[in-house]
Amino acid sequence: MTNDSPAWPWPDSLDAVIAAPNHHKLLFENERVRVLEVRIAPGDLVPVHTHRWPASIYVARQSDFLRRDGDGNLLFDSRSAGPPPSKPFAQWTPPLPPHSVENIGANEILLISTELKGAS
Repeated sequence: MTNDSPAWPWPDSLDAVIAAPNHHKLLFENERVRVLEVRIAPGDLVPVHTHRWPASIYVARQSDFLRRDGDGNLLFDSRSAGPPPSKPFAQWTPPLPPHSVENIGANEILLISTELKGAS
C-alpha cells in the first residue's frame, strides 16, 4: 500500500489493516477498491487506526460501541443514537482520521467495508 494522496496527513502505519490487524481482515484489493471484514468481539478495544478512503459499510451484526479520537476523547456513543435497526443495513462513511472503537455491548460487531480508493 502506498500513501498516494498528499492530502492524507497520517502515516501508512496507522492504516486499519496494519495498526489493527486482529479486527480488520483484507478480503479483496485492487487499484480501485479495498474490501475489509471488520470483527469486534464484545469487550474488545480496537487500537487507534485510520481509514483513508470513504466506504460503503454493510453492518451485518451490531452492538453498542464507543468511538474515540486518536487522543482518547469520546467522539460517538452509539447508545445516544436511539434503538439500532433490527436487521442488517448499509451506510456511507467518509475517510476517518485516527480513532479507536470499543465494543461495549453483548454482541459481536461484524462489518463489510468497501473502500473506494481515490474517492474524496
